[in-house]
Amino acid sequence: MGKREAIAKKIAWISVWSNILLTLGKMIIGWYAHSDAVFADGIHSAADVFASVIVLLVIKIANKPADKEHPYGHGKAEVIVSGIVGILLLLVALYIVYEGISGFFHPIETPNILAMWVAIFSYLFKEFLYRSSMKVAKAHNSKAIEAIAFDHKADIVASIAAAIGVLLSVIGDKTDITILLYGDKVASIFVAYLIFNISKELLSEAFNILLERNIDMDTLQDFVTIISAFNDVKRIDKIRARDHGHYILVDLRISVDHSKTIKEGHDLAREIKHALMSNYDNIQEVLIHLNPYYTNEEKE
Repeated sequence: MGKREAIAKKIAWISVWSNILLTLGKMIIGWYAHSDAVFADGIHSAADVFASVIVLLVIKIANKPADKEHPYGHGKAEVIVSGIVGILLLLVALYIVYEGISGFFHPIETPNILAMWVAIFSYLFKEFLYRSSMKVAKAHNSKAIEAIAFDHKADIVASIAAAIGVLLSVIGDKTDITILLYGDKVASIFVAYLIFNISKELLSEAFNILLERNIDMDTLQDFVTIISAFNDVKRIDKIRARDHGHYILVDLRISVDHSKTIKEGHDLAREIKHALMSNYDNIQEVLIHLNPYYTNEEKE
């Protein structure tokens, strides 16, 4: 097992056991303390457990080297996972909205303050998990670990909203301010909105990568700068690059002097490839096509 795969599995397993603990705690306390917001947050944590298990199942596939059937590698397996997690979070958000809205048509039951403390604990714990997971995701350019980190991020904001909702409902009960009694219901809907935003972000990125959208223009311009530094490159005719999960594939067409030999062109292409991959360790392949370059006089 490679180092990258081992680290990804470690993060995923930490996420699994953490979310199992939080799922049980928030759903049990949410039900016992009559808090829709905390119970909804528990459902989200249950979805996180499922998401983490999916990541564990696919990490080995994503890190397999290229083969005859998959010459570009298996990196997009991580993107598919990211998309599945996004769909899962979207379904969770819709369910929570349904439950939250239906709660307005039933007698209001004030939640126990215990639910607020559970939500606060969840916030603190998830903040730690989010920061550590995102740090690893960036270090290893892993879409799968990044998806786990985004799950933690959704839990952070959801737990804060749930804690505030419970607190408002308790204050409303103590002060006889009726509108505050609905704080927990409103918080559960807000939790759903936050989860929806996370799912939209994950689905958007996965959709763009699967459609092989060009990488961001700033990075592409950096590639152009590196290539243009070679004096033998007369013109960059075309450049494109696409994410393939945790790595990038680059396609390049350049014009070089028509009198160059095949060997000279080959050596130039190799140097350009080396320069790009030295500056960006997440570039896995650079395919370079050489075109002959003629001056205006030579064309005539």
